[in-house]
Amino acid sequence: MAVVEQYARAHLLTDEADDDRAVPVRLRYDPEADPRSVRIGLPGLPEWTCSRSLLEQGLRAPVGSGGVRVWPLGRVQAVVEFHSAQHVSVVQFDRKTLLRFLRRTYTATAEPVRG
Repeated sequence: MAVVEQYARAHLLTDEADDDRAVPVRLRYDPEADPRSVRIGLPGLPEWTCSRSLLEQGLRAPVGSGGVRVWPLGRVQAVVEFHSAQHVSVVQFDRKTLLRFLRRTYTATAEPVRG
């Protein structure tokens, strides 16, 4: 099974009004390491791991598990929020970016796409 890696731009949201900036994000799925999880890498922060199904469900309705929350924002955006003991990171994606990535992960494992 192949590793799926996708680079995207997303908006890192902060509590400073003028600091809504686009950042490069790495989305990674390695079915041999963990077929149920995806990894999301933000610049200057440790890589986050979340359930692939959590990410998928969060595109339709608000969901959360552990330190990760995902919810749709209108029809074209989605928000992924990461909580750790040190800080909270909130990232806004184009929904189609996450859908494209998830479809590629299901293709890599020959599972049906549920999007």
